[in-house]
Amino acid sequence: MTTNRHSDLLLLLLAKGQTSVQDIATSLGASLATVRRDLIELEQMGKIERRHGSARIATGAHKELAFSAREQAQIEAKRSIAYVAAQEIQPDETLFLDASTTVLQLVPHIRNLNAPIKVFTNGLVAAQELAHIPHVDLTLIGGRVRAENLSMVGAAAIAMMEGLWFDRLFLGATAIDDEGRLTSLESEEAAMNAQMIKHSANVTVLADRSKFGHRATHAVARLDAKHTLISECRPVSPLAGYIARAGLTFKLADVDA
Repeated sequence: MTTNRHSDLLLLLLAKGQTSVQDIATSLGASLATVRRDLIELEQMGKIERRHGSARIATGAHKELAFSAREQAQIEAKRSIAYVAAQEIQPDETLFLDASTTVLQLVPHIRNLNAPIKVFTNGLVAAQELAHIPHVDLTLIGGRVRAENLSMVGAAAIAMMEGLWFDRLFLGATAIDDEGRLTSLESEEAAMNAQMIKHSANVTVLADRSKFGHRATHAVARLDAKHTLISECRPVSPLAGYIARAGLTFKLADVDA
C-alpha cells in the first residue's frame, strides 16, 4: 500500500539523512520509478526535499514526521498487540498509558468500553483522543513536553506521580535486549517510564518484533515474573531463553486475526 511505503520511506530518511534514490529503492525493495513517484508526492506534501538524485526530510519537519512515521510503522502488528492488551482491562480499573505509538493503539478499545475507567497518561495524543469520552475519568500528567513523541517528562512529571497508584500500566518499548532489559534513547523518558513501573501493580509491555535484541542508552527496568510481554512474534534465543528462565508471561498477538 502507498501509505505504508510512504511511512517506510520517511523512516528510512529519518534514520539515514539525505539518501540517494537508488539506495532508497534498494532498501525498500521498490523500483526506481515507484520511489521517484513517492518522492514527488511526499515533496508536494512538504515532507521531503529532493536534490541531485537524492532526498532528505524537509527542513523543520523532522519532529512532526518522526512521530507520525513511527505511528504508522508496523501498524498492523501494533493494532494486533493492542487488541490482545485490551483484553486485560477490567471495569473500574485505574490505568496508566505511556506515550508510545504502540500503546496509542489501545485508545480505540478504551473509547469503546462499556464501563467506567480511570486513565492517567503522559501522552498528549492519547489524552486528546480520550478527553471527551464520558466513561473515561482522564488525568494528564504535567511536565516538560518532549516534542519527539508529544510526551510529558521531567522533574515535574515525576513529582506528580508521587502518591499515585495504578492497577495496570501499558508500556511501549524502545528496545528489549537479550537479558530482558528495557532501555530508552532519552534519559528523561527512561526515568519517567521507570517511575510508571514503580507505581503500578501490573505492568504489560507492548513491543513488536523490531524491538527485540536491541539496547538503547538509558536503562528503564528489567522484565521479570511480575510483568507481561505482548508481541506479534515469539522472541528467539537468547531472549526467548531469558523469558522462560524469568517466568515472564508472554502473549502472542495474531496479526492475521
